[in-house]
Amino acid sequence: MMVMDLYIVPHGMMVMNAIEAHEQFGQSGRVATVAEAVGSDITNVVNAALKSNEIGTAQLVLSSYLRHELPVAVSDYTRGLIIDAGKKVDEIVGTRYEEQLRERVKISYPAIDTAKSLSVENHPSRLGEVLATRGLEFDGYIMFLSRLARAKGVDDLVHAYRASDAYGEKKLVVCGNGPESERLHELTDADPNIMLLHDVGDEEKSWLMHGCSAYCLPSTARPEFTETFGIAIAEKMLAGGPGPVVTTRTGGIPEATGDQCIYHEAGNVSDLTRALDEAYNMTDDERHQLSKDAREFAMRFDRAAVFGNLIRMLGVQTAAKAPVEALA
Repeated sequence: MMVMDLYIVPHGMMVMNAIEAHEQFGQSGRVATVAEAVGSDITNVVNAALKSNEIGTAQLVLSSYLRHELPVAVSDYTRGLIIDAGKKVDEIVGTRYEEQLRERVKISYPAIDTAKSLSVENHPSRLGEVLATRGLEFDGYIMFLSRLARAKGVDDLVHAYRASDAYGEKKLVVCGNGPESERLHELTDADPNIMLLHDVGDEEKSWLMHGCSAYCLPSTARPEFTETFGIAIAEKMLAGGPGPVVTTRTGGIPEATGDQCIYHEAGNVSDLTRALDEAYNMTDDERHQLSKDAREFAMRFDRAAVFGNLIRMLGVQTAAKAPVEALA
């Protein structure tokens, strides 16, 4: 059996205590433990603890992570952040977290249910219904879907869009919620070319991603948040459709795109306008090829492939020999 923790504290601590009790009472069968960490799971907690001189809290998080048989990070970028967090603690209390983290932490990209995204193009009538409900047309809008926060670069997108060739020709649809919601309404409400949608759920997003003329995530690096992977980008790539991904090289994003996208310099509105224009002026053949290549790359994030890789790293026997369960 494989047990996978998606949160280090307190979930990971509780799981490891349960595993130790399982072993103490002589229960048969191996239980392999995996701890998956995004950067904020560890680095934010560690940095906050160090800032407030709560060294014990920082050590508790790192120790809980390393108690698992297989500690993994969602990207190579994230792995680097975690190792750096260990180094900071080592420099204060003389521990050896950096060495252990560097040796033991492996990369395991987020597991995505690809079937949902891949099936969209096989149901054109349903696609038309979803778009019509939102007042949208296929290939008629540029889409943003993520948390509405400054680090996501939504302001840059609004300003770049208004200066782009697509303005007035394609709508801009901003999907999400977050601390910047109210201010973005003030910035965009008077513009009939821009829509803000705060109620797009998991079922609907694949349809909207497939139908857009471009998906844009102009993420920037900020002290409070840096993109550790870019799962929405991978989901868009899997959804297919005519629209390329327009994004930045911030954090772990290139690991999600595989460079099958159009990049712009983070925080540079003029360069984002250039990237939007590039997407808008691509030929249909160019867009089709980029979309095809992007989907092929993103298939490596299929959950069967991701969990299969974890199983191989652990050396857990599969199926008929020894059932494997992945528990979030």
